Amino acid sequence: MATFKLGDSGPGVKRLQTALQKAGFNPGIVDGDFGPGTQAAVIAFQKGAGLVHDGVAGVRTQAALGMIRVDKLPDITGDVTVQKVALMFPGTFIGNIKTHLPNVTGALAQAGIGDRLMVLMALGTIRAETAQFVPISEGLSQYNTSPNGHPFDLYDNRGDLGNKGKPDGDRFKGRGFVQLTGRSNYRRIGKALGVGLEANPELGNDSVVAGRILAAFLKAVEIEIKVALLDQDLKTARRLVNGGSHGLDEFVRTYRLGEQQFPAA
Repeated sequence: MATFKLGDSGPGVKRLQTALQKAGFNPGIVDGDFGPGTQAAVIAFQKGAGLVHDGVAGVRTQAALGMIRVDKLPDITGDVTVQKVALMFPGTFIGNIKTHLPNVTGALAQAGIGDRLMVLMALGTIRAETAQFVPISEGLSQYNTSPNGHPFDLYDNRGDLGNKGKPDGDRFKGRGFVQLTGRSNYRRIGKALGVGLEANPELGNDSVVAGRILAAFLKAVEIEIKVALLDQDLKTARRLVNGGSHGLDEFVRTYRLGEQQFPAA
């Protein structure tokens, strides 16, 4: 999905300028050139719409302007049965699905993302992150633990994670259906959910809480995910949650199996 910024030009910019004009934010001449006038109009629109006002017309700004249609899809969580999900998770203990699936679908429905695309996204994410459909803690690896170091010592002083030194690396290691990692993320998500995750990080592996964390992650990038999925760009959809391509093959395989179990209407 194209993003438009200062210095860009072309038909997409012209559509942006037209949409801004229709919304009551005059970009100046509608000429397909993203100049200072268009940037000012984008910033003004973003401020009015409660968006990040950086002057860059990304997916959310374009969606708010009506340039992208991501229709409200019907909730399908009532049709997401253990039997159907088990077919998407070959080799997974069905007891785990029976235990945790209701908490996942309940959280998706509560967050308003119980439609087909987001359900498939959630299930694919769980497969890529935990495989066995159970909230888990992050395992030790060369990326989080140094040779002969204590567990997760490479996370201890990660300022980007909000960690403040030992034992923060281990205390705020990845947990859940999607790996919530770092003190600042535990604080931020916990505050959003009304759960004391920073004080009690082990709650990240509580099934109900883990389902809500997963839903919060997906809700935050719902529009971007739906645009990617509608374009069949599963790699981008995965990156929006994981930040990379870890588990991409499992994610894609599970998503495709899900399309068979939950065909588009």
